[in-house]
Amino acid sequence: MQQKVLVVDDEPHIVELVRYNLEREGFQVSVAYDGHEALQRARAERPDLIVLDLMLPYVDGLEVCRALRRESTVPILMLTAKDGELDRVLGLETGADDYVTKPFSPRELVARVRAILRRARPESAAGAGQPQLVAGDLVLDPNTREVFLAGRPVDLTTKEFDLLRLLMAHPNRVFTRDALLEHVWGYDYLGSTRTVDMHISRLRDKIEDDPASPTYIVTVRGVGYKFKVPEAGRKTRRPGTR
Repeated sequence: MQQKVLVVDDEPHIVELVRYNLEREGFQVSVAYDGHEALQRARAERPDLIVLDLMLPYVDGLEVCRALRRESTVPILMLTAKDGELDRVLGLETGADDYVTKPFSPRELVARVRAILRRARPESAAGAGQPQLVAGDLVLDPNTREVFLAGRPVDLTTKEFDLLRLLMAHPNRVFTRDALLEHVWGYDYLGSTRTVDMHISRLRDKIEDDPASPTYIVTVRGVGYKFKVPEAGRKTRRPGTR
C-alpha cells in the first residue's frame, strides 16, 4: 500500500517540486496551500506524514502543528527558512519530528521522509513479540508503539516514543546527547543537540508527576540523560516477572 504524504506550502513551485519527487519515489501525495486547508485535509485524509511549511496564510505552520499534536501523532517534517533558527526551535518544541531548511535538496527531503516513516512504522512480523518495558506505572509496548501511565494512554510523537524506548531499554545507562541523536535521529542528522533537550522536556511533561523534578528521565549534568530505575519495590520489570 502506498504511504500518503500531505505537502503544505503556500508557494506552488515548492509544492510541485516536493510532490514530483515524492511521487517519483512511490508516495501518494495530496497538497494544501494554507493552514485551514492543511488541517481539513489532515483530519479527512489521515496521511502517514505531513511536510509542513512554517510560513502559511490564515493559520501558520506552528499553529497547525499545535492543533495536530492535540489530536494526532502523525509525523511532521517542517520546512523552515535557512536563517530561521528560532522557527526551527519553536517547531521542534511544538512537536515537529524533524525539519529541512529552504532552499533544500529534494533528495535530502525524500531521505528524511523515508527515515521518519521507517521509525514510525510498526514492528514487522519478524520483530513482533518483543516484551513490554515496564517501570513503575509506566508501560511501553514496542509492538503496538503504545505507552501507558497508570493505565492511561500517553500520546507520544514518533521521536518521543523512540527516545523513551531507547532509554527504558537501557535503565541507568547514561547517554550523551550526541549518542541519543545518533540512535534516534540517525548518524546523518544535521540538527543540534538542542533537539534532544526539547524532546526530553516534552517527554517529561507527559510522563512525570513533576517535570521540574523528574523521577524517570534524569539529567546527568555535563553528560546527558539516563532512565532511572525506580526505588526498591518499583523495579523495572517485564509483565509476569517478579
